[in-house]
Amino acid sequence: MSTNSKVLALKYRPKVFSDLIGQEVVSDTIYNSIKYDKIPNAFLFTGIRGVGKTTIARLIAKALNCKNNVENLCNENLCESCNSISNSNNIDVLEMDAASKTGVDDVRDLIEFSRYGPTSSKYKIFIIDEVHMLSKQAFNALLKTLEEPPEYLKFIFATTELKKIPITILSRCQRFDLSRVRSEELFMYIKKICDLENGNISDEALKLIVKISEGSVRDSLSLLDRALLSNDKEKRLELSDIQKIFGYFDKSHLIKIFEYILKGDQNKTLEAYKNIYNQGVEPKIFLNDFLEILYYFKNINSLNESTKNFDLNNDEFVAIKEISINLNSETLILFWQFTINTLGELDIVADQNISIEMFLIRLLHIKSIKMKDYKDYSNIHIKSDEKKLETKIQKKRDPINQIKSVVQEKSLNDIETNKIKTKNISIKSLSDLIDLCNVKKEVKLKYELENNVNLVSFEHGRIEISINEKLEKDFIKILSAKLLEWTKERWMITLSKKTGEKSKKESDEDVKNKLFENVKKTETYKKILQTFSDAELIDIEIKKDE
Repeated sequence: MSTNSKVLALKYRPKVFSDLIGQEVVSDTIYNSIKYDKIPNAFLFTGIRGVGKTTIARLIAKALNCKNNVENLCNENLCESCNSISNSNNIDVLEMDAASKTGVDDVRDLIEFSRYGPTSSKYKIFIIDEVHMLSKQAFNALLKTLEEPPEYLKFIFATTELKKIPITILSRCQRFDLSRVRSEELFMYIKKICDLENGNISDEALKLIVKISEGSVRDSLSLLDRALLSNDKEKRLELSDIQKIFGYFDKSHLIKIFEYILKGDQNKTLEAYKNIYNQGVEPKIFLNDFLEILYYFKNINSLNESTKNFDLNNDEFVAIKEISINLNSETLILFWQFTINTLGELDIVADQNISIEMFLIRLLHIKSIKMKDYKDYSNIHIKSDEKKLETKIQKKRDPINQIKSVVQEKSLNDIETNKIKTKNISIKSLSDLIDLCNVKKEVKLKYELENNVNLVSFEHGRIEISINEKLEKDFIKILSAKLLEWTKERWMITLSKKTGEKSKKESDEDVKNKLFENVKKTETYKKILQTFSDAELIDIEIKKDE
């Protein structure tokens, strides 16, 4: 493949350490370790996608095996070793993708291969990408070789999921955390490449590309590649063009929607949103940008031109500052909470567009709520208290001495009744907890308690259960939250290695089986079988008086 036909991310891949951007501390440390021959047995690079993990791994391989040493690392005129590493065909530098080779057999083959010294290079190097994908057995197989490898062998690991790597592996590696590249630095970098590619793109458009890439160099180059391919070089690519290409929209439209919400104009609010949606903007992107605007409204007085970080132009900055004068923090915080809640809703609704419209309508109805209406805002649960919030809003808007509607009375009475019920809740056993889940209509929680919980001990404020792989991963978190909500007390739920009692379902089945056995021993059952030889006992009904 010729250099010109390569995608930008490959064409402009760093060839020496000085080409790296945003990772100066890491590159300097590695450069010095190689220069002064203080090379660790294994390197581990972690960070988000596209910040240079695999690139640095290849640079290390080149620096260790370059014929000209690290001080004169090949850049343009590559030596035989550097050339073969750059083309991924060096016999002594093995790159492995752990996502496709996760098993212990793959690692054993690697270890077997490591027994032989390098063929033509100084070091034999194993680069394992996405190393967290290896199985537990594969990691265990690596331990001994990783701790005491031959002098000629070096490991380089890269991962985006550091927490999934065993601590025994981490302790044997020299770890480097690669940070997201700062917006200003990334902007200057892609602007330079855009000029080299004779691209005709405005600075504002490039800044949006930087924002979308979220600090990833590879993402920014891929987006720039797409933008350049979408444009006639004789025509300048402006911000509006980039917004259409990548499905982003002008922040001024979002500020207008915010204004309409504050004025209580439902028709204009929904119309403005539909215009944005028709541009191809995804609901999740809309909500994330809405959160960003909320942040600016809340903190606009502490921001200035240098801290905007390309997200607002001058007109938008001024507009937000003017609107924020008449806003209180409590309303903004409440808006933030509803937006976060709606982001969660998007994963369970079929039509996300409808969910956004209902979200905007809800904001229209709560815009005038003051913080004094709530004694403890931090404990507001949007899903369960939404009806309560709407009732409070309605109550606030009603004229003094106006007779409450039947629906309002009933709603308020229900709230008071629920408060009384909550105060009197007492949970003394697992059976009590299961019954309470039934009352509260927590069907999923009830199912887990009955089928997958093996109780070790139960006392007030503390439940100990045995480890069960069938339990949902969020079971303990959900149960703790519900117990706090129902009893107004914190409960400690712990997992134990003890066997524990049988689950309620298993216990019920044992009782039923024992009952079946007893019935089959009765004379009545035997007489029935004598008369009907193919009869089968299916179920037993116990009368109340028995």
